[in-house]
Amino acid sequence: MAITFQEIKDNRDISVYIQKADEAMRAIGYTEHSFPHVNKTAQGAAAILSALSYPERMVELSRIAGYMHDIGNVVNRHGHAHSGGVMAFEILSRMGMDAEEVATITSAIGNHDEATGAPINAVAAALILADKSDVRRSRVRERDVENVSGDIHDRVNYAVVESAVDLDAAGMTVTLRLHIDTTYSAVMDYFEIFLTRMLLCRRAAEFLELRFKLEINGVELL
Repeated sequence: MAITFQEIKDNRDISVYIQKADEAMRAIGYTEHSFPHVNKTAQGAAAILSALSYPERMVELSRIAGYMHDIGNVVNRHGHAHSGGVMAFEILSRMGMDAEEVATITSAIGNHDEATGAPINAVAAALILADKSDVRRSRVRERDVENVSGDIHDRVNYAVVESAVDLDAAGMTVTLRLHIDTTYSAVMDYFEIFLTRMLLCRRAAEFLELRFKLEINGVELL
């Protein structure tokens, strides 16, 4: 059965897991991992594969993977990619999704974390690029804004006043462009916490036969 992205968004269980996962992230001091993040990841992953002329069904699978990728946080932050993949397997199988599509999505979710992941298929590669590029001020919790200098993750996210992912299909490049307010965070702070993510993005881009570029405040750094 061809499960649609809209059916995934309308599924109460998935919505509850996303909400409860974000509540868990809030409790341990992490930035926003709720509906703004998963929707942005879903649309970003789909935009990447669409720009590269992948089949529409593959684009739809990337939307679904992007939307569901962080549900494993409801179990624990550690190993959340793996537990999220297992959860997605059970949910999508119960919904009647074709086994090949279930395998594509669950393996993408299971491989999106920089500690253990790899771009093993096009959906995984697009998910990695979309997820790791979601750095923005609005991900910092309201309660943490006044003390934003106290945590490097909050500080770096709060410092990013503009972010965009630009894919040049003709030039075969994908560029993450950031404008960082250096009164809150030095550019080197970004690399201190996100270097492994950027290296995974490079591998994901290479899987899609693209070159990954990172531009911060108009300067190309990767």
